[in-house]
Amino acid sequence: MKDCVFKAIKRHGNLLTTDMAIRSGVSKTMLARYVDKGELVHVRHGLYALPDSIIDSMYAIHLQNPSIIFSHESALFLNGFAERTPFKHSITIRSDKVVPQSIKEQCSIFYVKPEFLKIGLSQRKTTFGNLVPCYDAERTLCDILRSRRRIDDETAIAAIKNYAKMAQKNLFNLYDYATRLSVISTVQQYMEVLV
Repeated sequence: MKDCVFKAIKRHGNLLTTDMAIRSGVSKTMLARYVDKGELVHVRHGLYALPDSIIDSMYAIHLQNPSIIFSHESALFLNGFAERTPFKHSITIRSDKVVPQSIKEQCSIFYVKPEFLKIGLSQRKTTFGNLVPCYDAERTLCDILRSRRRIDDETAIAAIKNYAKMAQKNLFNLYDYATRLSVISTVQQYMEVLV
């Protein structure tokens, strides 16, 4: 049984959720015993790690709530537009969903209508090499411009300039997303100057 847990935890970036453990045939009682013996560390509610593991905070947030999507400043980092990970992660979730208090304490939360959630959805690797859901560069730029009141000007301007310099930009997607998200005039204003 112990081997099942440790194989599962190794497969998932040294992190294990309670649900993963149960699917592997390990009860909550057994998880508690592993924690008591020092073989596992209880990271936060429903999340465990091997002792002395370095925790991938983005991946841990994703495992705790798979329906979230990294966006805004976090997506800038994951898309290579920012050099360092933000102090507080930004996530987007459907407006009809509720996030746990533990996620609210760790993240800046943006809510969108369900029909907008999957526009520009992709996956990116964290610094630790784990895949997490994230918006692509074009959707991220639209989100930054849509949320100008919550994003500092320096971040917004840097995002626009970095996107304009990007070799692999997809202007078709940018204008499509901007139209669907009602920021087309703002995007055109900036892009006419920079591209």
